[in-house]
Amino acid sequence: MADLSLDFEFKSPIKKVWEALTNSDTLAQWVMKNNFQPIVGYKCQFQNEEIGLIVDSEVLVVDEPNKLSYTWVGGPVNTIVTWTLKQEGETTYLHLEQTGFENENVQAFNGAKYGWAYKIEELKKVLEAL
Repeated sequence: MADLSLDFEFKSPIKKVWEALTNSDTLAQWVMKNNFQPIVGYKCQFQNEEIGLIVDSEVLVVDEPNKLSYTWVGGPVNTIVTWTLKQEGETTYLHLEQTGFENENVQAFNGAKYGWAYKIEELKKVLEAL
């Protein structure tokens, strides 16, 4: 198994970053169209109609505003995404861990790594507009 671990910083309050991670409409602006709800056990989907991708998810952990975790199952990927948030002063630190990649599936791992880095740039724009 291989795990993806990425760290990001935002000059936004932790509540605003949490909102961007958990509000379905806001998530759609930077991740994909979805019917997400931050309720443990809730099953939802993320959809990218342009490339025909559907990601099935089940919410595993909701610890507002510190931790959010859900399954991320789509195509060759069957993983768990966990976001951990921490605010220090005016900076919110966001840690992303995506666990469960098969070692031999380098393409899926690298796709997730670069995909999330791109999505976080979109998140920065969304946070500025909130």
